[in-house]
Amino acid sequence: MKLLIRNLARTTTEDELLALFKAHGIVEFCNLVMDEKTGESKGFGFVGMPKKGEARAAVKSLNGKDVAGKKIRVKKAVEKPE
Repeated sequence: MKLLIRNLARTTTEDELLALFKAHGIVEFCNLVMDEKTGESKGFGFVGMPKKGEARAAVKSLNGKDVAGKKIRVKKAVEKPE
């Protein structure tokens, strides 16, 4: 299941984000969306978790959690049609 994580502090790293989700299960991928011009985080990213039960547990546990002074929002990502 692909998860969208929003409202991240610009200082949050991929490693920190990965650690948050690894506590809830297997993580296939974790990537922050970066601004091409500045190289800084845009404040959101994606995490892929292959087991739906673990992904749901992560959403339930982490949505609204305070991370680096910001309440993050976690939900299932909506796939864009090609």
